[in-house]
Amino acid sequence: MQIINQKLLAKRRAQTRVSSPTALKDNQFLLQNAELDLLDRLTIITREFETAVHIGGYNGSFIKLLRSNKMAENCFNIENSGQAADVIADNEILPLKAQSVNLITSSLSLQYINDLPGLLAQIKRALKPDGLFAANLIGGASLHELRESLLIAETELTGGATPRVLPFIDVQQMGSLLQRAGFALPVVDMDSLTVRYDHIFDVIKDLRAMGATNCLHQPANTAKLTRKIIARAAEIYQQKFSHADGRITAQFDIINIIGWAPHESQQKPLKPGSAEHNLADFL
Repeated sequence: MQIINQKLLAKRRAQTRVSSPTALKDNQFLLQNAELDLLDRLTIITREFETAVHIGGYNGSFIKLLRSNKMAENCFNIENSGQAADVIADNEILPLKAQSVNLITSSLSLQYINDLPGLLAQIKRALKPDGLFAANLIGGASLHELRESLLIAETELTGGATPRVLPFIDVQQMGSLLQRAGFALPVVDMDSLTVRYDHIFDVIKDLRAMGATNCLHQPANTAKLTRKIIARAAEIYQQKFSHADGRITAQFDIINIIGWAPHESQQKPLKPGSAEHNLADFL
């Protein structure tokens, strides 16, 4: 089932690439924070990587971080368009040979994949034994305030509503997908960031700066999101999610994931019943 309109997503991403970097700097804080956090997680791993691939990049910013920090001898950026791409390819079909790279990364792009289990399987296949996959994506209850406000406003004014915000995966689901894809030693955690805004239009401005406005597949007869609906959504947002100073909040949950391609040298869980000591002996 195709939930994400990949052509529309590519168009939105392209629009952000031609925008002024200075104008976008303050609006792309979420991407910048996510990329720096991903880099921090990689730097604590005492491993030398020969070949690293970053998939689904926005503008080549993370591959520059990998290169400047010498995280691998060779670093390549795979994007679906743009001058920053070393390889231009579809977001959901990796042009990588089996067991060809040591490190694969991705930052705030996996939430746009229609077949995430399939992509994870491709990533695991492309990694050499004991290769690392490290990524983050938007998930959890992200943008629940915007989602609820738009649904209520559209239902009030039209008698029905169309989803306008992506469905997001949660931590438990992500962990299950990593195990299903065959990754060893999977680790999944989540960081929550609450951002304060003056009004709903500032939320939309930041999402547009990241190329993250609505890119869902919509039926041909889907009603347009009119100014009247947005204005009513702004009122609802203010009523339900504002503080004493009148400012509203938006929640962003960033899911962080790490998984390794299996290798015989890795630690393995003990078999049930193989313990040599009883816990009661130490209590």
